[in-house]
Amino acid sequence: MNGTVTAQALGQAAHDLSLWGLFLQADWVVKAVMIGLLIASIWVWAIVFDKVVSLRRVNRAADEFEERFWSGGSLDELYAREGEDPKHPMAFVFDAAMREWRRSAGGGAVLGGAKERVERAMAVTIGREMERLERWMVFLASVGSVAPFIGLFGTVWGIMNSFAAIAGMQNTNLAVVAPGIAEALFATAIGLVAAIPAVLAYNKLTTDLARFAGRLESFATEFSAILSRQTEAAANDKAAPAATAAE
Repeated sequence: MNGTVTAQALGQAAHDLSLWGLFLQADWVVKAVMIGLLIASIWVWAIVFDKVVSLRRVNRAADEFEERFWSGGSLDELYAREGEDPKHPMAFVFDAAMREWRRSAGGGAVLGGAKERVERAMAVTIGREMERLERWMVFLASVGSVAPFIGLFGTVWGIMNSFAAIAGMQNTNLAVVAPGIAEALFATAIGLVAAIPAVLAYNKLTTDLARFAGRLESFATEFSAILSRQTEAAANDKAAPAATAAE
């Protein structure tokens, strides 16, 4: 009686088609594929959460900064309050522009080529800040494109083992083949679970990052125009007394 119960229990264990059972019964290669894909999936969700939070934070900070920037206050006061210790990308761009501008006007007169140097400093800063925000985006793209093929590799390996079991037992009964095929297909399913969110998140985050980069570039263009107008105004003020003296 005990022997019959034990045999039945072993038979049930051998044909456990639950997700956990499929994992436990899988070949070590298929297990390695499943574990790798699960780790990649967890890391994908961690990256997505971090990027969503980061983009919301920098956009909110940019909104607040632009409100203060366009309030009509002094640029020097704004620089003293935020530019000298920037906390977000737009403040870093403002800081880079103001630093270069003050270097160019160190002697009281704006040196030639100041506009180009300011624009170059802002472009470099935008590139550096966007590179920081885009960190790990390549990983999302890689998981989205590679994970299905890794899962397919696990599936092929598992099906090969199933055919080897058929040949060894000389039995084509579906009950013999089904567990191995189910384990193999489970690897493909995990690959899709990792890949689909990665692709969707990559597309959405890429669009959001491009939109924020455009926002920084627009701010840099507008700020460069403001500095150019101030340069022209300062030059005109100096030219006026000279013209009067010549008269």
